[in-house]
Amino acid sequence: MPVSKDQVRHPEKQHKPDNPVVRRKPAWIRVKAPVSREYNDLRLLMRRLNLNTVCEEAACPNIGECWSHGHATVMILGSVCTRACAFCNVATGRPDLVDPHEPENVAEACGQLKLRHLVITSVDRDDLPDGGAGHFAATIAAVRRTSPETTIEILTPDFKGKPGAVEIVVEARPDVFNHNLETVPRLYPTIRSGARYFTSLQLLARVKELDPGIFTKSGLMVGLGETKEEVFQVMDDQRSADVDFLTIGQYLQPTPKHAAVDRFVPPEEFSSYEKVARGKGFLMVSASPLTRSSYLAGDDFDRLKAARQESLKATAGETINLVDLAAAQEASH
Repeated sequence: MPVSKDQVRHPEKQHKPDNPVVRRKPAWIRVKAPVSREYNDLRLLMRRLNLNTVCEEAACPNIGECWSHGHATVMILGSVCTRACAFCNVATGRPDLVDPHEPENVAEACGQLKLRHLVITSVDRDDLPDGGAGHFAATIAAVRRTSPETTIEILTPDFKGKPGAVEIVVEARPDVFNHNLETVPRLYPTIRSGARYFTSLQLLARVKELDPGIFTKSGLMVGLGETKEEVFQVMDDQRSADVDFLTIGQYLQPTPKHAAVDRFVPPEEFSSYEKVARGKGFLMVSASPLTRSSYLAGDDFDRLKAARQESLKATAGETINLVDLAAAQEASH
């Protein structure tokens, strides 16, 4: 019997039962196929520099729109992941050798595209002593040398909780540190079995402990069988870790071998999630069916900085008012 392409990309899934009923996407979640000249030019550049993008590997539905505007999320540390999450389309198996020239190649791509905001992510590399943290730091440093005006956002794995890994990355001073919780704790055993919810939550909290000036960001997928109450609890957990920016998007089943879509969440429900999240104190919230962690990240970064400035002004105003009130009370006595 011939081996399918999916079995080559995901050998660990070839003996698992299919989820053959792939739900038909509703009208609000359909996108056009990528055909622009900018898309093809960016694709050729990535191939020439031997770089991977999560846009391609994870089959992102926004690839046409983002690439036509010159936005791409570079995926370092190879294209093969050491884990097999039920939602993810990235290949799983024996990982690639780490390319020592990759940081410079990422920096070259950033310079050629004249990016004002760069997003860097990676596969999980549980085989490496630091989980790949040092390679993240080297890539950030290479971009800083050649494109000092470019702001840098990273989307990291959990580094398997390896001691010192988060510290290595934070010391490199990315502008945004993103780590996705992905789903609610109850669904971790089936959806994100290689990870632990509180390990991810503690990573986000640790970033803020080390450097409160770094923006933190985290994302959720919905449509996997979670309840609204569970989503609200995750929001509270993220705020307890001082997460600044929350993204919420619809889960889409990449292949019949992956977790099935429980339901397609309507746009008005995403609007409701955004309203609740803003009420809980996030500086930024992006919630829509096609929201993804890195979607239009540069524009969001500008809004995130503006939101922090407004928050600082409001806090300063409250402090002044409290001082005035205390002075008035003292005078009345």
